[in-house]
Amino acid sequence: MSLFFVKKGSETPSGLTVRTLTSCYFMSDSFKKSAPKICTSPIETILCLDHKQSMYCQLLTGLLQRDHVVSISSIFGSVLARSIKFLEDHWNELCSNIRTGCLSDWITDPGCRNAVSPILTRPNPELADTIEQICGNESWEGIIKKLWPKAKYINSVITGTMSQYISLLDFYGGGIPLVSPSYGSSESTFGINLNPLSNPYDVAYTFLPNMAYFEFLPVDKDGEEKARESNLDGVSSQWSSEMKNANGNVEPVDSANVKLGQYYEVVVTTFAGLYRYRVGDVLKLTGFHNNSPQFQFVERRNTILSIDMDKTSEEDLLKAIGNAKRHLEPLGFVLMTFSSYAETSSIPGRYVLFWELKFKERNRCLKLDAKIMEQCCSIVEESLDFTYKSLREANKIAALEVRVVKHGTFDALMDFYVSKGASINQYKTPSCIKSEEAVKVLNSGVLEKFFSPKTFFLS
Repeated sequence: MSLFFVKKGSETPSGLTVRTLTSCYFMSDSFKKSAPKICTSPIETILCLDHKQSMYCQLLTGLLQRDHVVSISSIFGSVLARSIKFLEDHWNELCSNIRTGCLSDWITDPGCRNAVSPILTRPNPELADTIEQICGNESWEGIIKKLWPKAKYINSVITGTMSQYISLLDFYGGGIPLVSPSYGSSESTFGINLNPLSNPYDVAYTFLPNMAYFEFLPVDKDGEEKARESNLDGVSSQWSSEMKNANGNVEPVDSANVKLGQYYEVVVTTFAGLYRYRVGDVLKLTGFHNNSPQFQFVERRNTILSIDMDKTSEEDLLKAIGNAKRHLEPLGFVLMTFSSYAETSSIPGRYVLFWELKFKERNRCLKLDAKIMEQCCSIVEESLDFTYKSLREANKIAALEVRVVKHGTFDALMDFYVSKGASINQYKTPSCIKSEEAVKVLNSGVLEKFFSPKTFFLS
């Protein structure tokens, strides 16, 4: 069961159609021919531009063919997490469709209706009862395994920013292995995972030397970029001039000269015309397959929280929130997703985290203990680096704040970015938000606010 979506293309001034890579592939003849053999979703449901109708019909056909499903997949973990939330909101209606053999009237897309008809051929009250019994349980722990009992693995990218969904997909998967198959971007395909059953937190990708010409700019682990000292000044998405080892500047190395344990920012030269282009991803070399380097994804270079002299990387933020999650999990909480931003409208500024929480028991009301949530704020702060703690103690950064948002707020954030041109297939919940409009979307769903009571950090 592959949950795929397309985005409407746009036109250049000269009349050329521009689409995302995934949309181009799903619209290709080769995919249209192969999809019926490997996917539960009819091609018409994948190509439907109304994402709600597309999601509903893909889940419906997946449930109708539940005994044939051997894997569950989406391009990114965020899409799969959103699909489960969508199922949680619509399972009663899906069961009704299966029970009566009739598709809901609000599904108006002709392609979807015509494609679902040959699968939803008759009333099936027995299947509806089975799904109803599974989805009606208090806890949705292991829901994927229960609904699709023959599924052997979950196939989705869950490294980098997507690692925030690992614990959630583990919870829903009920022990089904999480496989992160490959590492790619708009610029190029980089590598594949040759050890698919490895721990999701330890995934390393073997680089494919025939995809592009790869160079690697050394980056210090402590956050001081050697890259900033190089001739590749600027940020990712900017073109670089020729890189020379002049005035002591650091020169990038090729695949043959990378060193084990070193951190690098990847630079690509592609067949399509990108020349020494800084992608912005920071990687750690963990080994080799034959002579091809194997890298773990560490963080996006341009995803960072910054106030005063402090710069908190995505990697450090993920680790800090992970420590706080471990404090919540024994109490029955699940952190669905999160984001953050630097609040600088007041002096001193502070870091704000947006969390969407739920209980493992589906029907249990979300009641938050202020003391526990304040402890979570403190745990996050204690997990950050020396610079942050020094500035906090000197009152140059105010107490960290956690804003708990209502169910569906991050769906609204995704809808906001999709309305601005993002692809639902390639959407990643930003771990750090810079857009004031996006912050307003999250603020509109805030239920409660909590602040760290901690004032003393350094001995």
